[in-house]
Amino acid sequence: MNLEQKIEAILFFKGEPMSRKKLSEFLAVGQNEMNEAIEKLKENLKDRGIVLQEKDNDITLGANKEISELIEKLQKEELNKELSKASLEVLSIVLYKNGVSRSLIDYIRGVNSSFTLRALSIRGLVEKSIDPTDNRRYIYKPTFELLSYMGVNSVEELPDYALVNNSIESASQNLEEELVKEAEEG
Repeated sequence: MNLEQKIEAILFFKGEPMSRKKLSEFLAVGQNEMNEAIEKLKENLKDRGIVLQEKDNDITLGANKEISELIEKLQKEELNKELSKASLEVLSIVLYKNGVSRSLIDYIRGVNSSFTLRALSIRGLVEKSIDPTDNRRYIYKPTFELLSYMGVNSVEELPDYALVNNSIESASQNLEEELVKEAEEG
């Protein structure tokens, strides 16, 4: 598998932007080699349904602008259908934690939540922002629209807020302990 294929697979799996530097470090290649591979990938995707999008030093996969009407139609259909069980699980965690990393959501659920978070974001139910405690990662929060739709002014007004929030906080501590243990062993 060549470097362009690896980059494409990683971006597809992540479902969110990654910096060139992080990709370069993860794939253990130099920045020049990474930049060349990204340019080749851009060229390979040129006449396809997906394209490589760039903003600052971040790159991600996106839909080709020539099929934007099709994507818009699909997006409207997605917005009008009911939430899946996975979406409700993720949404509950985001609501009750009110600022949660994807890694914690994945830990609690036991599965990768990238696509679910992306779908919730597209629907305007969650928003992603840089974590104030670690600017290398993102946290997910409920949108004002979601709180308004639910008829609450703040997440503290949610049913059994303290109980559920404490459970999520406990899971967060367990994850941190596991990460520290792995770091010490590895």
